[in-house]
Amino acid sequence: MGEVLDAAAVRRWCRLAADALGRTRAGIDALNVFPVPDGDTGTNLHLTLLAAAERLDGLPEDADAETVWRTLAHGALFGARGNSGVILSQMLRGMADVLGVGGGLDAALRNAADLAYGAVAHPVEGTMLSVLREAAQATPHDADPPVAAWAAAECARDALRHTPDHLDVLARNGVVDAGAAGLCVVLESLAAVVSGEFPETYEVPRRSQDHPPEAPPSGGPDGGAYEVMYLLDAGEGEVAGLRAELDALGDSLVVVGGDGLWNIHVHTDDAGAAIEAGLRAGRPYRLRVSYLDAAEHRPARRAGRGVVAVTAGEGLAGLLEEHGARVVRRVPGHTPALAELSEAIAAAGDDVVVLPDDETVLAVAEAAARRAREDGVRAAVVPAKASVQCLAALAVHDPLRRFEDDVIAMTHAAGATRSGRLETAREEAVTSVGMCRPGDVLGLVDGDVAVIGADPPAVAEGVVDRMLSAGSELVTLIVGDGAPEDLADRVRDRLHAVRPDVEVTVYRGGQDRHLLLIGVE
Repeated sequence: MGEVLDAAAVRRWCRLAADALGRTRAGIDALNVFPVPDGDTGTNLHLTLLAAAERLDGLPEDADAETVWRTLAHGALFGARGNSGVILSQMLRGMADVLGVGGGLDAALRNAADLAYGAVAHPVEGTMLSVLREAAQATPHDADPPVAAWAAAECARDALRHTPDHLDVLARNGVVDAGAAGLCVVLESLAAVVSGEFPETYEVPRRSQDHPPEAPPSGGPDGGAYEVMYLLDAGEGEVAGLRAELDALGDSLVVVGGDGLWNIHVHTDDAGAAIEAGLRAGRPYRLRVSYLDAAEHRPARRAGRGVVAVTAGEGLAGLLEEHGARVVRRVPGHTPALAELSEAIAAAGDDVVVLPDDETVLAVAEAAARRAREDGVRAAVVPAKASVQCLAALAVHDPLRRFEDDVIAMTHAAGATRSGRLETAREEAVTSVGMCRPGDVLGLVDGDVAVIGADPPAVAEGVVDRMLSAGSELVTLIVGDGAPEDLADRVRDRLHAVRPDVEVTVYRGGQDRHLLLIGVE
């Protein structure tokens, strides 16, 4: 098998499977009723394999088979979309573990099935999981590669036809499982590359005419209204705890990956809690939150241009409101509820700019904006990651401009504002500038620790020094509740002495966690 599925063959298979899923995507989407009827399983499988193919395109032509297999699996893990895409990425990892070192297809598919089952919190029969397992069990040992590959593909196709026998929701809707249908396309593409026998078409069964689609249940999908996905840098122990926490929050939980990198997928009613669980376990990034029930009633909206801003400080909330924003207040260290943010956008106007104040809030803001666009609102998210960037964006907001021009101007203003902050260390940790201990004052610039000290004004001065450049014009200081009384005055006095050309503005933000927020424009 190793000679047949060499590096070049793996590349051909990935590209062929991606192209085949692209052609069958719409038909697979039409079958999608489980776990939620959101009609995107084919699309998610296609996008996942496209991401893997793009990673392979970046490899040198002489890369060996093991490198190509690992890159294929890694690309799918990074680009996995939806429940089905995450499971597919784990299947590819299982195959790479075996075929990348010259193993046989039967062992590769068994390993793929084992890893895929292990990644799903509550496996269900009659899905791509059980079809993959049956295909693995039917793959003969020591058979010629084309024989083994076609045996797996043909068994998968037969198992696909029987998925409604195992899953009642499929039988009631007159469909086979959408994820399993996509898996059949992937396995048939593999058999085609191995054997050189390429099918003219890839069959996707249609819905039975005797079974009209069921009406979706009222009140949103069972198990969770939102799909939350993110990549996570974390250790095995932290991920074990995260699994348990997310399992209690929702369903359709799939956790794939290893060696410190994971792809997390869950359906939940509390998207913010799912993201916060990831923050406790490690470093989440590339967060995506999708609303699963587009048919739910939307609140009435008002006409005109509006801005929605998120903040965790009461003083900051008042400041943002003075600048014309509708404010969504969040608890420090937590993300706002997606429903609350969606309602604020709907109430703000026909054209709405959303200003998140943190990287974790950004994913929820983007999901709320997508939901608003489904309801006819022109909503755009400025990728602000700090309150000082929100203020900078609001300063240039002009409701009389064309909406697109206003979004561009606000985005530019936020991006041109460097952000810094002071906070007190809660535990001992290693930072980029050395060890910190509980009680130390940390000075961060654009999210990274730059200064550690005991005196807040001295740390603040060090942060500002690092943030200033020759073109700096405005420094904004937002003082938190726990800050020393003279903190802002000392920073302002020093700036007047060393950079009299820079304007300094001080506000009382009322934030709990950060002693001082600093913006430099």
